[in-house]
Amino acid sequence: MIPTPNLSHLTSADYDSVYEPAEDTYLLLDALEQDAEHLRELHATVCLEVGSGSGCVSSFLGSILGSTALYLCTDINPHACICSFRTGLQNKTFLDVVNTTFAGPFHHRLKNAIDVILFNPPYVPTDREEALNAQSKRYVEGSWAGGKDGMDITDRFLDVVKELLSPRGLFYLVALKQNDIPNIQRRMQDKFGLSSQTVLHRRAGSEHLFILRFQRTS
Repeated sequence: MIPTPNLSHLTSADYDSVYEPAEDTYLLLDALEQDAEHLRELHATVCLEVGSGSGCVSSFLGSILGSTALYLCTDINPHACICSFRTGLQNKTFLDVVNTTFAGPFHHRLKNAIDVILFNPPYVPTDREEALNAQSKRYVEGSWAGGKDGMDITDRFLDVVKELLSPRGLFYLVALKQNDIPNIQRRMQDKFGLSSQTVLHRRAGSEHLFILRFQRTS
């Protein structure tokens, strides 16, 4: 088994401001571990995590792929950026962290160049105003408040994924059953030519979580 990243440097005060790894985080780690050989065969050079929070997921990916890849992380929360960077150092993976929305400055500079994209979005259904408010404050609530059907933020990123993903690239998305997963998969196939598979799914309390993996249709 691949060890879970060491987060002992993060304190309860950090978790007051940053999303603490939970069932959705660990399900994504399990999916990456299950796909470890497939990921290594990519010989990835550029990886991107959108909304890196504690930095746990990118550090875990780094333990799979090693030091030859560039690990880019973005987060709208300034404190999350600090935590991500520190977690990378704690786990001997250098994370290049940028405080920005979505893919920010990478959108045009790295067009069709990112081999692995990771996104655990704010997927919890809330009213739209709550989601917009959480995003504008750039605080911890922005990591879970997802607006109508939990898809307000996810929808915006799904529209740019194909432009970022390399020809061989893999995109991992965390989703909730209420997000209408068949519709997400159909839309990405029909609109962008990205086929998908459910890598893992798991019930966590009242939530039914899924990890979807997208890639360009052969």
